[in-house]
Amino acid sequence: MEKRKVWFVTGASKGLGLTLVKELLAQGYNVVATSRKQADLIEAVGKHERFLPLEMDITSDDHVREVIAAAISHFGQIDVVVNNAGYSQIGTLEELTDEEAKRNFNVNVFGVLHVIRNVASHLRERQSGHIFNIASIGGLIGSFPAFGVYCATKFAVAGLTEALAVEMKPFGIHSTLVYPGYFRTDFLTQGSAQTAQNPIDAYVAAREVEKAHLHEINGNQPNDPQKAAELLIQVSQMENPPVHFLMGEDAYGMAQQKINTLVEEISKWKEYTISTGY
Repeated sequence: MEKRKVWFVTGASKGLGLTLVKELLAQGYNVVATSRKQADLIEAVGKHERFLPLEMDITSDDHVREVIAAAISHFGQIDVVVNNAGYSQIGTLEELTDEEAKRNFNVNVFGVLHVIRNVASHLRERQSGHIFNIASIGGLIGSFPAFGVYCATKFAVAGLTEALAVEMKPFGIHSTLVYPGYFRTDFLTQGSAQTAQNPIDAYVAAREVEKAHLHEINGNQPNDPQKAAELLIQVSQMENPPVHFLMGEDAYGMAQQKINTLVEEISKWKEYTISTGY
């Protein structure tokens, strides 16, 4: 029964999405994969009777609705949704134009909402399903110079997923918020990661962090996307899967550091915090 389930994966023409699609097909699942260009999906995966590649503009609620309807029409159902589409917008808050910031939110946040909004009624009718929202460790920790807007999009995904989990639970639908660390994909390569159109030289630390990500971390990430794909499938098979799920030893370490920092700072300012009551 598990292997006849239908997975709907966005951002599937490269990176973790592509690795997941290939592993799902290898394990016998039915897969709907979406990307900006259908040809990219076909070139990356090939043709397969259990594979439905669909072009989708994730920033268009109407187009997402049409694609989800086409997926359901083809396979008869959707069981697991993976909101994976997204990109990294690099640049300090002052540097990024209004257009650059909004574009990142349109893809990383509103794209997720479009998929959820248009697949929710189908999952509710079936009284089952699992939604994975792929955030980032940057959705838990925002202290990366030049990554403020990107982290903000992932913080938003974290917040809406926590709400989604309690909203969908009565219908038997699981929601999992995934916080990946650094995985060795093309996420930081040119064409995937976007840099500021109008950089400001004064932001020395931001330029150093940007350079490190694009030229030192890129290609040397410590985590294997194949293992991530296998792990996501394993989580989908759990009777009681987690709502918050960290992926990667680096993500675990950074999360622990954030927790310790929060505890220390909350405790330090406790007297001020509780002083506001009547």
